[in-house]
This record gives sequence, C-alpha cells and structure tokens, in this order.
Amino acid sequence: MATAEKPKYKVIGTRPVRHDGVDKVTGRARYGADTELTGMLYGAMLRSPHAHANIKSIDTSKAEALPGVRAVMTSADLPEQGDRIVELGEGAVNMRHLRANVLATEKVLYKGHAIAAVAADTIHIAQEAVKLIDIEFEVLPPVLDVVKAMADDAPVLNDDIRTESLGSHPPSDDASKHTNVAKHFVFEKGDVAKGFAEADVVIEREFDTATVHQGYIEPHASTALWNSDGKVTVWTCTQGTFSVRHQTAELLNIPISDVKVVPTEIGGGFGGKISVYLPPVAAGLSRKAGRPVKIVMDRAAVFEATGPTPGSHMKVKIGATKDGKIVAGEAWIAFEAGAFTGSPIAPGCMCVFSCYDVPNARVDGFDVCVNKPRTNAYRAPGSTQVCFATETIVDEICREIGMEPAEFRLKNAAKEGVRRVDGPVYGRVGMEETVQAIKDSDHYKTSLTGKFQGRGIATGFWFNCGLKSAATATVNPDGTVSLLEGSTDIGGSRAGIAMQLAETLGITAEEVKPAVVDTDSIGYTDVTGGSRVTFATGIAAINAAKDIQRQMCARAAMIWDCDEADVRYEDGCIIGSGDHRFTFKELAAKINATGEPIAGRGTASEETQAGAFGTHCADVEVDPDTGKVQILRYTVAQDVGTAIHPSYVEGQLQGGAVQGIGWALNEEYWYDEAGSMRNASFLDYRIPTIYDVPMIETILVEVPDPGHPYGVRGVGEVPICPPPAAIANAIYDAIGVRMRELPMAPHKVCAEILKK
Repeated sequence: MATAEKPKYKVIGTRPVRHDGVDKVTGRARYGADTELTGMLYGAMLRSPHAHANIKSIDTSKAEALPGVRAVMTSADLPEQGDRIVELGEGAVNMRHLRANVLATEKVLYKGHAIAAVAADTIHIAQEAVKLIDIEFEVLPPVLDVVKAMADDAPVLNDDIRTESLGSHPPSDDASKHTNVAKHFVFEKGDVAKGFAEADVVIEREFDTATVHQGYIEPHASTALWNSDGKVTVWTCTQGTFSVRHQTAELLNIPISDVKVVPTEIGGGFGGKISVYLPPVAAGLSRKAGRPVKIVMDRAAVFEATGPTPGSHMKVKIGATKDGKIVAGEAWIAFEAGAFTGSPIAPGCMCVFSCYDVPNARVDGFDVCVNKPRTNAYRAPGSTQVCFATETIVDEICREIGMEPAEFRLKNAAKEGVRRVDGPVYGRVGMEETVQAIKDSDHYKTSLTGKFQGRGIATGFWFNCGLKSAATATVNPDGTVSLLEGSTDIGGSRAGIAMQLAETLGITAEEVKPAVVDTDSIGYTDVTGGSRVTFATGIAAINAAKDIQRQMCARAAMIWDCDEADVRYEDGCIIGSGDHRFTFKELAAKINATGEPIAGRGTASEETQAGAFGTHCADVEVDPDTGKVQILRYTVAQDVGTAIHPSYVEGQLQGGAVQGIGWALNEEYWYDEAGSMRNASFLDYRIPTIYDVPMIETILVEVPDPGHPYGVRGVGEVPICPPPAAIANAIYDAIGVRMRELPMAPHKVCAEILKK
C-alpha cells in the first residue's frame, strides 16, 4: 500500500535473488560451528548446577591430569576488572559483571552459569574432563520473581549494586543499602493528577509476562587462535564483530588492535547474539594451549546460560474522556535483569505510551536482578511487554465508551509534532496510516461467523537506532562493484545495502558484490540490532557510491581533457559536454589503464531514526473446554518507510509476528523452586510451527523517513510488539475474558473462563 506518490527507482523496490542465496541453499555457507583450523582443540564448559551459591573452592587438578587435556581455565585466568564502566556499542557495561558472567568468580547466580572450561584433543575428552573438576558450593536461596526480588528481605545477588535513580528525585529509602533493584527510571510529561481528574473513564490493570528466549536455531559457537605474536583472531557467529572485539580485548586486558574478529554466517540472533559468552574463554584456552580452540554450546546451555528477554510485572493506568480522547497515562514497570543489571527497562519506559498523544504521563521503570541468566535484547527489547499492557487497556476503554477500536486509535494516534513521555518529538511517522490500512483491509471488513471466534487489533512502536557504520566499494574493470561492509547479515541486509549502492550508481543489484568482512578490513561498525543496518549502513554505502561518482567524473574529465565542473554523473552514466558520454561499465574498463584504482569510502553516524509503527489484526477461535487458542487469520500493516527489497520486508513482518504469537500463546521459561529450568530444549520449549499459524498477511505502508536519502525505516523490531495484545483482545472478543498474563496458555485461559 502506497500512501503517497513514490519516487521512481530502478533497483529499490525490486526483488532480486539474494547475493548469498546459492551458498545458503547448497550448504556451502560457513556458520560458527563450521570453522576448522589445523591443530584445533575442542572446548567444553563446566556450568553451575545451582541457581544461587557461593563458590568455596575449585580444584582442577584431576581434569588437568586427564590424557588429551591441553588447558583448563577459570575466572582466575581473566584479569581483574574493578568497577569499570565501558561503552560497548549497545550501552554501558559494568566490566566486573561482564567478567563474572563469562566465568563465575565468587558466586554463581543462575543454573548454567559458566565456572570453568577445558580444551582437549577431542570434544569427548573435554566433556569428560569437565566432570573431573571439583567445586565446593555453599548453596543459597534463589529469587526468581521480579516482585519478590524487590522486597527488603529478598536474597541479594550482587553486593556492589545500589539503586541508581535516573530522572527522579533521590529515593526516600537508604540508597546505600544492598539491593536487587539496580536502576529506577522516571519519565514525566504534563500534570498527571490533573489529567486523570479530567477523565470520564479510568482503567488500571496489572500484567505479568514470562521469561522468553529468542529462539534462534544456531547455537553460539566461537573459535579462537592466540598467535605466538600476541595477536588474537576470533571466528564467531555474532551480531556485532566490533562489539565482540571490544569486549574480548577488555576482558583479556589486551590492546583492541590485537584482536581480529571474523564473522561467520549467523543462524538467527534477534538480539541474543550481541553479548559475548565464548570468545574470551576460547581465546584464553588457546593462549594456554598454544593451539586454536573451538567451543560450541549445546541447546541446554543456550537456554540456561544466554540472555533471554526479561519477564516483567507492570501496572498501567490510562484515563480517557467519554468522546474517546486519552488525557492521562501512568505506568509502573519492573523488568528482570537476570543475574546482572542491564534489562531493556529504559526502552520499555520509552515505548509504553509511544503509540498515542498522551498529554499527561508518568512512567516509573525498575531494573531488577533475579537468579536467571542476564537478559538480552529480543526484537524491540522491552516494547512487546509494555505494548501488551497498554493495548489491552486501550481495548478495554473502547468497550467501556462504546468506540470502535480503530477509530479510537486514529483519534489518539502519535503523529508529527507529538512529544513522547521520554522527551523526543516525532517527525514524520505513519501510525495513522497503519491503522487506516487495517481498517480498509479485506481482513477487517470480513465478518466472523463462529460461536467462539473473536477479532482483536493492537498497535506497536519501536524508535529504531542509527549509530555508526562504514562501507567501502571498489570498481572492477568489468563494471561490477565490490562492496565491503561491517554489519553482520541476520535479515537480508547484504542485499538491501547492495541495492542502495546500486541505485545510487545506476547499476543493477546483481552488479554489486557485497561481503561482510572482519574487523581489520572495514571501519568501525555498530552491532546489527535495533533495526539500524539497512538505514545506517545503507547511508554509508550511499556515501561510498557518491564518492565513486566523484572519482568517475574526475577520471572522465582527465580522459576528455576538460574541466571537472563540466562533467556530471547521471543515471549510471558519466556525461560531459558535446558527445562525451561513458556508461559506468565503459569507464570502468578504462580505469586501470588511465590511473589509480577507484574505491569509494562511506561512513555514517546517525543519532536515531524517525521510528516505526505497526498495527496488527488477529482472528482467533477459542475452545472453551480446553482453553486452546487457534489463530484463524492474521494481518500486519506496518510503516516500512521505503521497502528496499519488498520480499525481505514481508519476511521480517511475518517472522516478527510469528515470534510474537509464540510469546503470546506458548513460550516461557519453566523454573522449579530451586531455580532449575525444566524445559531447556525445543522439545519442551514450544515455539510456533507451521501447524500453529496461518499465512501472515502483510500490508506495506510506505511513509518515507526524511532522514534517509531513500526514505528507509528499520522494519525488523516492530512486528513482534502487537501480537500478544492483539490476540488477548481477540480472546476477549471471542469468549469475554481478559488475559493479563503471558503466555496465554490453555490452562491459563481455562482458569479465566472458570472465574466467569
């Protein structure tokens, strides 16, 4: 769906075959575990059987004595970090905590917490050696619930955490006491008390969401070689090679220039492959053994020891007038940080009321440590949880005042000039357009006929990131262009970036040869996350193409013996006065014979993007006897800016929606009282299959972002946000019960039915 007359592009908006497609379908693509080096050793990790315990002693002597064992490593082999705070591209990190998460120091803080590692001739010897490491524990009571962890009498996980209050007055209690509450964020706008006083209807509800994993198929895998010259090379599946480089260098206390990170192909990440777990350990073992070391996580370790998205407890209150105008909002949000501080509570606070023009609002957010693995990003981190709360209440308000849900959203929609509660003012955004697209869709206009069928809609938001990127492009004599970039490709970004360069140069997408290269071969590039890559790395590629344009014009001027000012680049051609004209390919063939090679350089440092919205419509059928919820039809309408490669855009919308459906209905970490995860496999942790979801229908709403030359908006984050709320609203429409806890599993639906 186009919302305005679109510029005419030759490459952008087409659907070329992906550049890496052949390697992917033939199996030639090399993933993390595929790395093989001469003399390579195999690593295995010893992980904690307890969720919370002091480490009294570690004895590795039996493991070291086992034939075939070449190195054993504990936290004692990692340099002390002190209380350093380091900016690592995705926010500031406490290096003491990062070190303790990679290899536990005085305490283990979750079941699966890495304690020691072994490198041996075979993986079997390494696994056997791990079992020979003797550890004496003092088991402590775990705390697994975010609200219980905030209590004064809760077991305290970290003795160095004090509540840091951001945006609020100093807390009334003793800020020097030990606590699990690491941070308290406050955002305010307008006069909240006055706003609620003006409301005709006020709805306040509490919501809970479970811990959820990103569900990437490829486990974490890293291979490291500590060379005799002191240089370290790491091969790994990661969303950010430069972040891995920085974290590894800091943890090993070596110069950043001594670390080279080589990206492999990545079998999914969704935010879960930003933090480091294995590279410093593999590097440390390699240093000790004098040989390369490869470590691959098994599935249980991925679930138990890497960062899921946080569970949450939320209290949200919204007031509106009887004619459907929101006048006030208030939110209290607590997110699990896991063992160490760093949940996406700040983005959650930013997104909770972001879809609407709320003149008076206050948001309190809390980052709370619990005995679970340190949480990580998961597609629009923090936004899905708060969207579930806000959009459910919005639906309830619509029922209360008798207003059609789409009309209510149109009446209160965030638009250009509206200020969010956390401060930024919206530029040109397309929320209204996404709601209208759903309202005008065949789906929305088609009536439901079943007795226990219902329809719900919900809208979600993500602000999208900018950050830093670099790209270089070299013109080849045959008229093709070799493009080097530093953004690891987890969603088709190679094609999207190559297409932007091709469009700028006036050549075809097939004539661009993109490659994602190591940290020594390209300028600094931030992580692939926050829907930033097609936007920011795209700008870097466009700037590289413009650099090539300038050089090609200068070369043509030299050949024609004319002034550079008389030469212009237009639609893939270099044009001078009179009959002087070269196609790109014609001039490329003359470059080596007429002077130095032509290579373009481009960088980008973008503070942010304009943000993106999506509105989803879900039809469900509920079995009142079993509580099973079946998705009958599902449509996504999203403001995608300009769809560079529409197939990839549709895939992002569909994939995000399916993950959101899994979050809504099936997925959660099951912990027993001792803090042991009881469903750490895909057999027991149930992600959606083809039998659970229909074909996801997509509507591409194109409202170009004026901050990008081609109007690109990141699309990967938003589609995971609305599904839980849309489905919860559909369940209410079907059977008249409100679901305020995720996942909305059959037994929970049945419990709510029985309360009626």
